[in-house]
Amino acid sequence: MLIVFDNVYKIYKMGDSEVRAVDGISFTVERGEFIAIIGQSGSGKSTCMNIIGALDTPTAGKYYLDGQDVSTLSDNKLAEIRNRMLGFVFQQYNLIAKLNVFENVELPLLYSGLDQRERQERVRGALTRVGLVDRGRHMPNQLSGGQQQRVSIARALVVNPSVILADEPTGALDSQTGKEVLGFLRQLNSEGNTIILITHDAEIAAAAGRHIRLQDGRIIADERKGGAAA
Repeated sequence: MLIVFDNVYKIYKMGDSEVRAVDGISFTVERGEFIAIIGQSGSGKSTCMNIIGALDTPTAGKYYLDGQDVSTLSDNKLAEIRNRMLGFVFQQYNLIAKLNVFENVELPLLYSGLDQRERQERVRGALTRVGLVDRGRHMPNQLSGGQQQRVSIARALVVNPSVILADEPTGALDSQTGKEVLGFLRQLNSEGNTIILITHDAEIAAAAGRHIRLQDGRIIADERKGGAAA
């Protein structure tokens, strides 16, 4: 299994009370799956994403990524995991305005120890995959919203991640461009990439082959397309 959540909790203290943002969740993810984690605000989906993305650690329970127990790693080790195994696609693109497209995509590799030639080859390969290799010298503000999101996808791909985490990736796009981005994520999945999509929108989630629905920090449904339980 690529991902294992084993009875994971994330509990926050709020004065004398506690908030169980994630309340005893267990699930597994195989390589090559396209999963949507669905839920409204307060359901625990963002906390789940932060744990999967090594941005946070559980209060209790175990999280394994590619066989490694990520639950108790130090901040430095978590940063290493993020840089080596995870690719992130966010709603707001998070491109750096003063860097061109090529430099934005290259950014995660600057901490990887790769030499300049290999970094450049990886960036060209990632931009080719998203259809923007001819836009490498453009600045972010010279691109459409859909193109900027594809740049952020290329930035996620450039590290050859085990998992691509897409957090509301169409939230800042018009409906047509959003459909194009989802279509591109489906294409990446068909090429073997493991994708976890975080969304509150069932229509967006329909792009995925499996839906994990959260409510009040717990899984209330885990189904594959066609209604079969995962």
